[in-house]
Amino acid sequence: MQKRADDVMDALVAECSKRKDSNEGLIPWFDCARSYGLSEKFVGDYLRKSSIKADEVYVSSKWGYTYVAEWKVELGEGDPHEVKDHSVDNFLKQIKETEKEIGDYVNLYQVHSATFDSGILTDEKAHEALARCRQERGWSIGLSVSGAVQDDIIRKAMTIKTSDGSQLFNSVQCTFNVLEQKPGPALLEAHKAGMDIIIKEGMGNGRALQHEVIQRVAKRMGCSPDALALACILAQPFRPRVLSGAVTPEQLTSNMEALGIANHLATEEGKNILKEVMEGCAMDSDQYWKDRSALAWN
Repeated sequence: MQKRADDVMDALVAECSKRKDSNEGLIPWFDCARSYGLSEKFVGDYLRKSSIKADEVYVSSKWGYTYVAEWKVELGEGDPHEVKDHSVDNFLKQIKETEKEIGDYVNLYQVHSATFDSGILTDEKAHEALARCRQERGWSIGLSVSGAVQDDIIRKAMTIKTSDGSQLFNSVQCTFNVLEQKPGPALLEAHKAGMDIIIKEGMGNGRALQHEVIQRVAKRMGCSPDALALACILAQPFRPRVLSGAVTPEQLTSNMEALGIANHLATEEGKNILKEVMEGCAMDSDQYWKDRSALAWN
């Protein structure tokens, strides 16, 4: 498993290196989480053995979930793969674990899947701990969101201030794609407020690639459906960074073609294509998340 992860990271570094002197000027970005199995260990080991310096990459991770499935895909009925805990005690525990694995590389530390029910949006002690983390370690502080009320959570997060009156959260990682477009206005508000916008699940767990409109337009343009789906996100006015989620070097190389397509979508002709795709693929947010919840864990 670690070898496969190394292969994908090798491909990312190579792709970014090829574009180093171009206008794209890409820096490899590795996104981890305490609950993504051994993701922090894999990334940390790779960067150290590859002698990659901290200023040559961007590394983000997340705290708030603990992975408990022990590499089992199928569990007993009702048994969770991960357990959420957004308490200060868990933050202080998990930040030490993150520091051990990738502390020299971390640029951004995020609350994993913030919700109204988890308490993180109203816990002032947690807010103080996050602010101290930024002050003492120099890490940016963010949150990730999921579900049909992502937009409401983003807007609430934007109101949270530190003791000196500054905005607590520097970034938000959100699910947005050609199918799930509801968070768009909130993401634009966050962008205008100075937050970094990071998009996850850009292909809708693969569902976007099966949409008739994506397939038809991709064929007409002579590109892959995955590159088109990601390009449509890159072309949004909230200027996002889009996570690939590739699990093979071949998938990553295909995903990277989205960069050139996104540039085309900014032209007059491209804007019409973007409108065609976004209007043709959009679905009801509640239905999107209902369908997502029925997907098998992998």
